[in-house]
Amino acid sequence: MKLRDLRLPLEPKIVVLTGAGISRDSGLATFRDAGGIWSQVRIEDVATPEAFHRDPDRVQAFYNARRAQLKDPSVAPNPGHLALAQLEGLCGSGLLLVTQNIDDLHERAGSKNLRHIHGELLKRACTACGTKEQWEDDLLTSDSCLVCATMGSLRPDVVWFGEMPYFMDEIAQAVADCELFIAIGTSGTVYPAAGFVAEARNAGAHCIEVNPEPSGNPHFHEIYEGPASEALPRLVDDILRQRPYRN
Repeated sequence: MKLRDLRLPLEPKIVVLTGAGISRDSGLATFRDAGGIWSQVRIEDVATPEAFHRDPDRVQAFYNARRAQLKDPSVAPNPGHLALAQLEGLCGSGLLLVTQNIDDLHERAGSKNLRHIHGELLKRACTACGTKEQWEDDLLTSDSCLVCATMGSLRPDVVWFGEMPYFMDEIAQAVADCELFIAIGTSGTVYPAAGFVAEARNAGAHCIEVNPEPSGNPHFHEIYEGPASEALPRLVDDILRQRPYRN
């Protein structure tokens, strides 16, 4: 079955999963592609709780560089981000946007019903008292928490390897209930997010992949090939054509 064969309700239940591919089209470096960040630095050195305990200065410098890149004026939401915000605006609260990305490009595009399962680069968290707050500047090991005054306890509010992603219970329920599941710009290799499509299809959802090349995952009904910035506006137009109009 193809999207054109569906008859979606006025406010369909949709779960959208985005990965690094949609941010790449805005000029951000990806992690897992050839030449990506993980080919230049070891995960064990910068993206685990053990790395932070062993060498916090190195970990902070790594994420300070990521934060500086995100704040570059040339980095902005692309047509793919804007298409998803448009879809949410028209479909209402039935659309849940789940992102593996730690950037804020979805927010800048206007998406509201959004869950960052791997945390947010522009937030910091205190390992001593659990306080979280917006933070757009560099983080230093000499910084102290404004709440508990502990020095050296502040870290980026990102989920490192070995830690549990955020919002998993809420997302599992949304995946089980959705009528349409869309995965965009993701390698499909990082769990638990990689398992969402199988769960959605088993629950009866129509599943669509948006990627420059098919992942080969058999659980997708169809693929919209191309960069997210080009394929997503086309997909959103097709979805909107399948929905009934209000009188």
